[in-house]
Amino acid sequence: MFRTAIITGGSKGIGWELVQLFAHSGYHVLSGSRTITEKIPPEIQENVRQVVIDTKIRDDHKKLVNTAISWTGKVDVYINNAGYSEWRALQDIDESFLKNIFETNLYGYFYGAQAAASIIESGGSILNISSIAGKRGSLNNSAYSATKFGVTALTQSLCKELGPQGIRVNAVCPVLIETPGLMSALNSKSSPAQGNSDKFLQNFSMGQTALGRLPTIKEVADLALFLCSESASGITGQSINIDCGVLPN
Repeated sequence: MFRTAIITGGSKGIGWELVQLFAHSGYHVLSGSRTITEKIPPEIQENVRQVVIDTKIRDDHKKLVNTAISWTGKVDVYINNAGYSEWRALQDIDESFLKNIFETNLYGYFYGAQAAASIIESGGSILNISSIAGKRGSLNNSAYSATKFGVTALTQSLCKELGPQGIRVNAVCPVLIETPGLMSALNSKSSPAQGNSDKFLQNFSMGQTALGRLPTIKEVADLALFLCSESASGITGQSINIDCGVLPN
């Protein structure tokens, strides 16, 4: 029987990889993001729909749920993925920056979970795309890390709150994944790359990981698909690192 997944931020980066993998795996996928993509492969076009939304707006998450119900009659999986990363030194953080990063990376996840919990039935799943920054802080990354630590807490709390309804809640915590969003963030004057993202990623891979490489975007999507599947029916409340051994636990 088909399943329906809602994925926020599905037009690019990790979100786009998620949309493609879930659709290829037989899901009906509703992607919600500020932009849409015209590059949907022909073989999955019937399984993918796109809606323009802003995840900072609570009613836009309700819009996603209502659209999915009109399309397929149900929602089985809700993936909070939309977010952004930006390094910024403490003295450079202003109210506008802090408001935007918290509303995007944390408030939007609350709103997504609220919308999902109102419709997902027993056996369904909420998945939060988080970051290894939700496990440890780093230089000039206090705001982003604070939002991702919040996602870890949200994941743990909601697994207890929604568990009696049969809804599982987990998070995926990638380390640096080479997406356009990350590469843009690494160009910031406050980022650890200091203007040379390729060299930084190479040095990080060799010096920080156990495997001598960074995880691929496909590996992140594969983990997400597993966590939303029946094969992971006993897993909830977990924030699972996918980091090639940067932070063993």
